[in-house]
Amino acid sequence: MKLYSPIKILASKVKSWILNLNNYRNTHYRVLNNCKINYKKYMEKQIKKLPKFNQVAIIYTAYNGNKRKFDLGNVCSVHEKFFEDALVELGKLPDDNISRIPLVLYVYGGLDKDKPRVDIDVMELDRESIDKIIYILYNKFGGK
Repeated sequence: MKLYSPIKILASKVKSWILNLNNYRNTHYRVLNNCKINYKKYMEKQIKKLPKFNQVAIIYTAYNGNKRKFDLGNVCSVHEKFFEDALVELGKLPDDNISRIPLVLYVYGGLDKDKPRVDIDVMELDRESIDKIIYILYNKFGGK
């Protein structure tokens, strides 16, 4: 199932905060905690539609709103942290450690001026889904 994650989240009633590692490392822990709480509130309706999982792979696909180049890890890492914590807190995954999430991918989705975002795909892991992921990645990046 694909979920939509915003590029910005409210840090207070009037101030927004861009989900990016550069901002994360320079933000006071109280503001970060507010952002994490607000992120979970924003994502809760989408997350509640998910089934309970035992073990998952998660793909984070970032779409930027302008032509400026950016560091994919700076954007996706904060989404990963906030989203995976929300999955656990909302009871969809027992924990967010490597035994429960052994595969995480960051992908650049392209330019979307109208809707910059990070799409999040969560899939239950079993042998068939692992084979499917390998097939998709091989055909997209290596099998030409």
